[in-house]
Amino acid sequence: MHAETQATAPSRARLVLGGTALALALALGQAPATAQSSRELPDFAELVERVGPAVVNIRTSEKVKLAEGQAEMNEQMQEFFRRFGIPVPNQRRGAPRGGTPDDDGPTRRGVGSGFILSADGYVMTNAHVVQGADEVIVTLTDKRELKAKIIGVDQRSDVAVVKVEAASLPFVKIGDVGRARVGEWVMAIGSPFGLENTVTAGIISAKQRDTGDLLPLIQTDVAINPGNSGGPLVNMRGEVIGINSQIYSQNGGYMGISFAIPIDEAMRVADQLRSGGRVVRGFLGVLPRDITKEEAEALGLGKPLGAVVSSVTAGSPAEKGGIEGADVITKVDGKVVEKALDLRRLIAAVKPGSKATLTVFRRGSYKDVVVTVGEVERPKAGAEGSSEKESPAATSSSAALGLKVSELTDAQRKELKVKSGVKVDSATGVAARAGLREGDLILSVDNVEVSTVKAFQAQIAKADKAKVINLVVRRDDVVSFVLLKPAR
Repeated sequence: MHAETQATAPSRARLVLGGTALALALALGQAPATAQSSRELPDFAELVERVGPAVVNIRTSEKVKLAEGQAEMNEQMQEFFRRFGIPVPNQRRGAPRGGTPDDDGPTRRGVGSGFILSADGYVMTNAHVVQGADEVIVTLTDKRELKAKIIGVDQRSDVAVVKVEAASLPFVKIGDVGRARVGEWVMAIGSPFGLENTVTAGIISAKQRDTGDLLPLIQTDVAINPGNSGGPLVNMRGEVIGINSQIYSQNGGYMGISFAIPIDEAMRVADQLRSGGRVVRGFLGVLPRDITKEEAEALGLGKPLGAVVSSVTAGSPAEKGGIEGADVITKVDGKVVEKALDLRRLIAAVKPGSKATLTVFRRGSYKDVVVTVGEVERPKAGAEGSSEKESPAATSSSAALGLKVSELTDAQRKELKVKSGVKVDSATGVAARAGLREGDLILSVDNVEVSTVKAFQAQIAKADKAKVINLVVRRDDVVSFVLLKPAR
């Protein structure tokens, strides 16, 4: 009892003090702190009333062709999968449980969300919601069900546009993703698990999140589940800034991290789908990779910024424009390339047939290379691997590095399409540990091209033995950096 009295006494004291503070605040004409806090909390009700009518539920059906001898899963087996939370085989992501067979075989059904772009019935959603569907049904908030036509689907961006025949429909207002800030409130409306017009809210957790997709995504903590796909991500001004597309999950359900496609990128895709039914992207013809900090320091680049060209496709815009293996592309039309994925995205956004200026770091200095960008839908075949030929007799060795190299004949240079380089005849010791092997072509040493054994030996002799020696090496059609660390 005594312990209880001691425990409750401070609480009573706090209540008395709190009451005194409240009375004092009222006497001074000030609003209580709790009232101030409540006013700062977001109220989504008005946003829901404004945006909600333009958000739709999307149902799809697709005929499933069974392989010969494959039986349809019976209801008992489906119930087993449902009870233990196991995804039903051959079900579209976000689909209602089970399938309904008909005379032509079983039907796979799916559910998702979307939002109306224009009063005449264009609707945006995710590509994975409607792709492959034989029938698409759009349900409006007034319960009207309209059959929709698929205008276009773009897998790479996961954006699709469908069209319903209707007029004077409510439509969303498109926002500016650039104004969105990490930490600000956002809202999602969709049909998780088929539950139409469900509203969830949270904050923007990160922008420009790189998940390996073509587009950088908006990361939020808004609750998104199967069926939310294709629905809008809305800011506090009632503007759509993204399409809810993905979740991070280890169990198939929401785990606190969700992703949305930025609406500016999605609208660029949607405009092309509406005008031509497909998306046309720029094609350069290089295999890029990220540059490491160690490589950047060895090259004299400083920061590990840019995309290293590992190989150039024969006959591609890159080859025609003069891009070489081991070039580090740092800008496209003045826009910074921080990593390989940035290069892919920036080139994809360039209209095929137009010119693009690439800033490259090559052999210790920057230069601008102008290329005429091609179309990604029609990439040209890569160069075929060169056949092995016998090396010329004249050879020389670099004992300290474990390298033995020989010169290329004119015929070999023409066949391999290289202007410089010496061929590795054997690699041991330091060279072998660095990954060099017989048949590799060494194109340059410390940013200086080498065309003869003599030039190679001279450049190796000049290299600072206290530092890493940077070689540009071609193996088959792939060009990469090899860093030699001389034994001290």
